[in-house]
Amino acid sequence: MAKRTDRFYYDNFINSAAISCEAAKMLRETLGNFDVATLDEKREALHEVERRGDDRRHEIVAALVTAFITPLERNDIMELSQQLDDVTDAVEDVLIRIYMCNVQAIRPDAIEFADLVIECCEAMQKLVEEMPNFKKSKTLESLIVEINRLEELGDDLYARSMRALHTSNTDPLDVVVWREIYAYFEKCCDGCEHVADIVEGICIGNR
Repeated sequence: MAKRTDRFYYDNFINSAAISCEAAKMLRETLGNFDVATLDEKREALHEVERRGDDRRHEIVAALVTAFITPLERNDIMELSQQLDDVTDAVEDVLIRIYMCNVQAIRPDAIEFADLVIECCEAMQKLVEEMPNFKKSKTLESLIVEINRLEELGDDLYARSMRALHTSNTDPLDVVVWREIYAYFEKCCDGCEHVADIVEGICIGNR
């Protein structure tokens, strides 16, 4: 169990992961009930969530400036905080691309991707919730493996979605737009795996 003086950092990681989950669910709801007329409003709402993620990262930076002793290496803390924020940024980027490119209808595989992003973010949250116990945890490794499994599903979904896009769509502009959107979806899954990689490295380096 983490010492009380260490809880700030672990709680910050957990809150950051929760924000990523919130963003992913907002994205899924927006795509599942897609309405071009309210897209800008939904984009602004998601951006407010992303700003809260930025605030968590700024809190970490401010704490490290004045901290004498930290529970983990400073570079590890900064890297993990940044990557957690990057996941939320990637989720927001999906909706930004849909808005910027004036998408008028959502492809079914985009809904499947949004569901997978939620799974990735929720698995990531479970992982950082277990971090305070990493020296004695019996579940940390299985949580990392699960995130890796979900990221592989993302790779497969990306390949299938891209093939379907190129074999069934005759509008070149539509192909270009959705290629970019799918790339940002995959970036969300990759970001969660990067969090798992950082946590795994921290655990190995501190045992």
